[in-house]
This record gives sequence, structure tokens and C-alpha cells, in this order.
Amino acid sequence: MITTIRSATNNDLQVIMPIYDLARDFMCKAGNAGQWVNGYPTQQFITEEIKVGHSFVCENHNGEITGTFCFIIGEDPTYQKIYNGQWLNNELYGTVHRIASSGKDRGVARACFEWCFNQCPNIRVDTHRDNHVMQHILSDLEFHYCGLIYLSDGSERLAYQRTL
Repeated sequence: MITTIRSATNNDLQVIMPIYDLARDFMCKAGNAGQWVNGYPTQQFITEEIKVGHSFVCENHNGEITGTFCFIIGEDPTYQKIYNGQWLNNELYGTVHRIASSGKDRGVARACFEWCFNQCPNIRVDTHRDNHVMQHILSDLEFHYCGLIYLSDGSERLAYQRTL
């Protein structure tokens, strides 16, 4: 069970990066081999997110890091244009990216989103079309499918939003 969410530090990288390795493997086994390819996210990328304060870790009751994610409040450039739909609103929002779990604790994604909603009541998120696990989580958490967005490399993502 997740009891603490805190900002990640460079000292956490030795735990964070293997969690992303496990998540990539899990996604492949779940039929989502097209997301997080070629070693994404790299340690350099996560180090930069830590530096700017966007990387967070989830700890269980033993103080063990069992999850990680990115959270940013403010405009996400890839969300400026949405296709085949529309956002629920244009108010200030938080964006959640790269949720990953070690698999040791259940409910990591739910804990991440609950924490994020305590920071900002308007959350946007996107996921790969083949990431059925995340789509199921978003449905369970009452996110609304809003349309399609495209990443800077042209990759399509399904876009969701929920407001409290």
C-alpha cells in the first residue's frame, strides 16, 4: 500500500530506472510494445525531470519506492491541439505522465492520481492506443475520453481529462 508520495531525488535513480524497465516489460507482455521504446524514458530524461521538480516517487509503508511518475501543473504543448473531440475545459490543469510500478504494491496508479488531484482539481493524461491497462485505470477513475493528441514526434495518443 502506498503511504507516501514525494519529489524524486537523484539518489532515487537507482530504484526509478529499474521500475521503468519492469514497466516496459509489463507493457510488452500486455500487448503494448509500441510505447516507451528504445529505452524511453532514459536516465538523462528522468534526471532532467528531477532537476525541474516534475518527478515523483511512491513509497509503501516500509519506505520502499514501488512507483514513480511525472506531474506538471500548467500548459502541456502537446495538448494545445486536440483532434476528434475537445477538452472538458480550458482551465489550469495538471498533466500526469509516465506512471510506472514495480508491481510490489497494488494501486500505485490510483495513489498517483489521488495525490495529483490534491495538487490540482483538473487533470489531463494521455496514453497509447495499445495501453489497455492504463485505459482501464482511467475508466475506473472516471476520466473522460476527450479525443486524440499528437506528440512532438508525431505519435498518436488517446487523451483523457477529469475534473473534481
